[in-house]
Formats: sequence, C-alpha cells, structure tokens
Amino acid sequence: MAKFDIKETYLRFLRDDPDITMPVAAIEALVQLLSETETSTSAELIQTLKEASAELKTSVDNSMSLSAGCDLFMRFVLRNIREYGDWEACKGHLVKNGRLFAERSKAARKTISEKGLAFVRDDDVILVHSFSRTVLALLEHAAKNLVRFRVFVTEAAPSDQGKRMAKALRERGIPVSLIVDNAVGSVIDEVSKVFCGAEGVAESGGVINHVGSYQIAVLAKNANKPFYVVTESHKFVRIFPLAQADLPDTKKMFHFTVEEPEEQNADKGLSPVVDFTPHDYITALITDLGVLTPSGVSEELIKMWYE
Repeated sequence: MAKFDIKETYLRFLRDDPDITMPVAAIEALVQLLSETETSTSAELIQTLKEASAELKTSVDNSMSLSAGCDLFMRFVLRNIREYGDWEACKGHLVKNGRLFAERSKAARKTISEKGLAFVRDDDVILVHSFSRTVLALLEHAAKNLVRFRVFVTEAAPSDQGKRMAKALRERGIPVSLIVDNAVGSVIDEVSKVFCGAEGVAESGGVINHVGSYQIAVLAKNANKPFYVVTESHKFVRIFPLAQADLPDTKKMFHFTVEEPEEQNADKGLSPVVDFTPHDYITALITDLGVLTPSGVSEELIKMWYE
C-alpha cells in the first residue's frame, strides 16, 4: 500500500475548495488520513497523526494557521480516545465526528458575519488590509442587509492580495477604493474603523497577519480609530510572542523581492510575509465564539484545551 501523502492531500483540499481556510484543509487532510490508514491501537494512531502534523508544518510555507488546525484536531482526537474502550468503535467515531468537526469549522464564517453585522453601520468608511475571506463575508452580509458603507483596501505588498479583495468587493456591488500601503496615513482620518483578518491569533490576543497589519494598527490607535480582527476561532494558537522576532518559522515567512533589470548584480532583498500586532492595538476580535476582548482569547484557549 502506497504511503499516504499528507501534504498533497492538504493541497488538494485547498485546490478543490477556494473558500476553505488553511486550518480546515489541515483538519480535512488529517481526517482523510485517519479514515485510510490501518492502525491497531490508539497509541499507533496518535503517533501517525503526530508525524503527519509535523510533516505538514515543516513542508508548507507560512504554516501558522495550518498549525492551529493540526493542533486543534489533535486535541479533539486525544479528548475522544479517552472515552472509548472498544478500538474499532473509537476509530469510527473519530472519522465521523472529525468530518463533522471540519464542517462546523467551515460554518464559522457565516456565524461571524451574523455576529459582526452590528459593527458595520450606515455611512461607515472601513479600511481593510489585504484579502480575508472572513472580512469579505462580513462586508457582503452587511451589504445584503442594506447597510450603506464604503471601503478602502490596501494593495498589501508584496503579495498584492488587496487587489484581489478590491475586485471581490466590486463584484458584490460594494463601493471600494484600492490604495497603496503607504497611503494609509493619508486616509486614516476619513476612516471609521479598521477590519483585518488573521493568519493566527496568539494566546495574548495579539494577531499574526499579512505584513503591514501592525503599522496600520499603530496608525489606527494614534488616530483613535477602532481596530477589529475578524477571524475564526480555529485560528487561535498556543503561542505567546512578545515581538516580531518571537514569531515561529520566521525563515519561511519571507518572500524574495523582485529584482529590477538594472540591478542584476545586486543581492536580492527579503520582505516579510506576516507581522505580529500586539493585543494593545486591538479593540476587539469578532469571532464565531462571539465578540472577544484580546484577553478573552486566552480564556477560550483554556476552554478548548483543558476542559
């Protein structure tokens, strides 16, 4: 029997469903592994899942949110294995409920849109950084509920994911202006509030997200504008960074900048992909668990992992 390719399975889930998040794709891949791999004991199954999780984390670039999905699913498995004496019944339960677990994680975006609707009001001017499916779903839900607002979207170099966000908003009939990252200071006084997504949410309530989020949060606080993080709870991770240098896998979280033709002999520069925004700059997190203060994240992680 061929060895199960966890990375390819994970990437296939991402390819087949453009709306799926990295944590949910990781959960789906691990459930698939669980259903296709023969294991005779719980210890063997746990070891198999641990090895697959480690392989995913090390083989996929920018694996912060992926790691959250792997860790959350491992906690789900460990919690459920203790409740069963019969091994076959236990494995069947894990596969069935693992899929249900993934489906509930997918539904989080709809829940967030409903809980976050009160944060979008008539005549708001909302600044959005980069592309976020969860922020997009919230704004689309607000537009469908006839809330009138307009949006500034940053280009979000070096990925330029803001262009994707602006295009998606226009397709939904939402007034949007695409701005360069350096223009945030110029428009911040016009802005009512800032929305951003998250690659991961640290135990402190700080957020790892597309690079540039931190400086926008600093500008927003200086201008007395609320900074809201719109994210699913399956992106909560048990790390406690205090500064940018504390982020894990920092070597993987960089892109090469594009060389100009006249600089062929120059060294390539490195640009970070993500940065860390400390909890001090975050007004609240709009999640499927409800609207949380940054300090509420650690409480929710305790519930997830220790209750």
